[in-house]
Amino acid sequence: MPPLVNFVSIRYHLPVSAPPWFSLLERLAAVLDAELRRAASAAGLNAAQVAVLRYLDKANQYSNTPSAVAAYFGLTKGTVSQTLLALERGGWLRRATDPRDRRIVRLALTRRAQALVARLTAQLAAVPAPEDLASRLESLLKSWQQARGGLSFGVCRSCRYFLVLEEGRFQCGLTGEPLLMPQPLKICHEHLPAA
Repeated sequence: MPPLVNFVSIRYHLPVSAPPWFSLLERLAAVLDAELRRAASAAGLNAAQVAVLRYLDKANQYSNTPSAVAAYFGLTKGTVSQTLLALERGGWLRRATDPRDRRIVRLALTRRAQALVARLTAQLAAVPAPEDLASRLESLLKSWQQARGGLSFGVCRSCRYFLVLEEGRFQCGLTGEPLLMPQPLKICHEHLPAA
């Protein structure tokens, strides 16, 4: 047991307090997590599995790989591998080898998983929120990621590589590939914020 003097000296130091928004965001995250856990449990899944399904629903063709899932959640490939295996065994997702590069494994939601994600999205959309909340949270997230050198995983159409060729025709400037709808509306592992 540490000497009592350590407890006494710590006790008299002024605490460093977090900004006021931090406690609110932390509480909101806890409430949201509890909701997702309930929905996951009702479907026979855990919260991490539902989070992966929600991610894959939003991911574009460059971001639907096991390594992109690991990067998005900041987890090891081994941890993600176990989650993906359980989802595949449960009939929630399918794996397929990329036809252009056989080394790449692509992940796709089954109809059952799409229906679950759609129900969750509808439940979340029903929660009233100020109109500017999304843009403010996005700004906070961008600042946080930039300060820590993290990947942005932004929406394709907000990327510096996103090209509009003509009305309704889009291309990724990084890969040169055409982007068909709804890909420009999905998040991308290769995303770099527009300058």
